[in-house]
Amino acid sequence: MSRFASCVVSRGVTRAALVALALVGGVASLPAGAAEAPDSAKGRWVTISEPVTSQVKCDWPGLTAGVTVDRSNGDVFMIAAGQGIWKSADRGASFTRVDGKAVGGRCETGYSLCADPNGGRLYCFMLDGSSGCTLDGGKTWERLAQQGRGWDYAAVDWSAEKPQVIYGLEHESGGKIWLSSDGGKSWKSLGVDPTIGVGWPFGVGVADAKTLLRWRGKAGIERSLDLGATWTKVSDEVPVSHVMVVLKNTCYWLGEKGLLVSKDKGATWAVQGQPVQAAWGPYFGKDEKHIVVVGKSGIQETTDGGRNWQFVAALPDKLKELKVHPGWYLNFAFDPVHNIFYASQMGKPTYKYER
Repeated sequence: MSRFASCVVSRGVTRAALVALALVGGVASLPAGAAEAPDSAKGRWVTISEPVTSQVKCDWPGLTAGVTVDRSNGDVFMIAAGQGIWKSADRGASFTRVDGKAVGGRCETGYSLCADPNGGRLYCFMLDGSSGCTLDGGKTWERLAQQGRGWDYAAVDWSAEKPQVIYGLEHESGGKIWLSSDGGKSWKSLGVDPTIGVGWPFGVGVADAKTLLRWRGKAGIERSLDLGATWTKVSDEVPVSHVMVVLKNTCYWLGEKGLLVSKDKGATWAVQGQPVQAAWGPYFGKDEKHIVVVGKSGIQETTDGGRNWQFVAALPDKLKELKVHPGWYLNFAFDPVHNIFYASQMGKPTYKYER
């Protein structure tokens, strides 16, 4: 990996000048003081990925292809297409590649990057490249066994100190559904659903080491207590987000009627709070009542568990050019430590919105 460049995202600095600042290093960064530039970027979307993408040759479709945040400390993890995962500990001012080439490819959906809601752990389920994970905040990485061209998204059993159960799928090889019971070292087929494709409604969840959840189209929510051998329908509620999120032993899914919640490992479900139209999320803030979701209209937020939702910001203009399928192509993240939103789309820059 070539070493490179400091870059200033502020008034009066040309691209040529930015490239001329290239250093020997593997780090792309803003110089000291740039974050406090007079023309403050707060309250608007600004790009943060150019210091990386201007120095490495990204694979198709170019530029970035995924972003997530460690909720516990605000660390940002960004995918450069085909060039691994890059970490920023300073709100996107500088990035360093951290995966040791364990991660490649791109994020096909907004759920390819599966972060532990409690922080510190991250699984990356990549398409057309290697998948990997870190259990120590990005310090060390392990490559996962590959299946076909890779993954669309997957759910992880975060209840275990070292996750073992992973439940995911990939549509490029005909809609195959997979289960791992050893943290991604090997995979067992749970069958094929040929209807799974770009935009096809399907979602996965892992409540614990024995309990899987799924939804398919308008069929409601199904539950398995034997790792996918048999399934039972448990709710008529229809989710819309692809991966179930578990925080403090409570399961969350975005649904057609609003935020769906289960407090008994998916056995029963109820709509919590007021209706909200979104397909990405939920992303948690300072506690379980502070929740951010994203839909085609933009970002919405609640601080009271969904009783009231407020519109925060529209999507970046450059990310609205593609007529996206719900949950696909676009990635979003929320940093509750610094009150920052992040957005990325395959083939586009990565942006941040600081309030």
